[in-house]
Amino acid sequence: MEDTMSAAFNKPFVAGNWKMNLDQTQARELAVGVAQAGPDLTGAEVVLIPPFTSMAQVREALGHSPVGLGGQNCHWEDKGAFTGEVSAAMLKDAGCGYVLVGHSERRQFFGETDAAINKKLRAGHKNGLCPIFCLGETLAEREEGRTELRIVSQLAGGLEGLTGDEFERVVVAYEPVWAIGTGRTATPAQAEEVHGLIRRELSKKYGQGVAACAIMIYGGSVKPDNALVLYQEKDIDGFLVGGASLEAGSFITIIKEAIKADRKKQ
Repeated sequence: MEDTMSAAFNKPFVAGNWKMNLDQTQARELAVGVAQAGPDLTGAEVVLIPPFTSMAQVREALGHSPVGLGGQNCHWEDKGAFTGEVSAAMLKDAGCGYVLVGHSERRQFFGETDAAINKKLRAGHKNGLCPIFCLGETLAEREEGRTELRIVSQLAGGLEGLTGDEFERVVVAYEPVWAIGTGRTATPAQAEEVHGLIRRELSKKYGQGVAACAIMIYGGSVKPDNALVLYQEKDIDGFLVGGASLEAGSFITIIKEAIKADRKKQ
């Protein structure tokens, strides 16, 4: 299993966020199922993001598989009196190559601000992790026509002070809050519209070269039956998968659909 990665991928990027699900036995079995499919998944960059309690079991199960390992969150300090927190340095030591930063559930339920997310992103980067930087609007914001304002604000706050070279080790994940765990999925056109917006903003900040190479993935009720049509959009480079990543068969199918669509894009 690789533990140091670059965001300069030339293939689909698909991460499975298991959230607060699965005990250690279940997590190991799921990781084994994904690892065994490894030879069929070489056309994609695949990452598993288990609960902290199952990280050691998942790492062991992945063995020398190219499937990566990520943490669901991190603190911005490397160590200290922060009961209940896990640092980016600890994640790196546990074998992680990635860390989720700014997931909407962290923003919504735990009050994470753009400033805090920026510090976490920097901590991940400093410790050799590839941050998966999440952003997205609520249903109310979309219905009120404030999607663009929200996305631009989150992007600016989260990437504050980050150089173009540093950003090259960041994956951006657009997850409309109204589509996470609801069964509702943004239409391909809706997802592409926001991905295009993000790429334009990145171009303003870092230049067209960096923006063109940026890895931007979509999350929000991604399933085997919608992965192909979503990935076919120009600016969608992969997926952050929630519920459908809790079953090896569905997760592997999503990966294969992304690989299939990517071949048509090239």
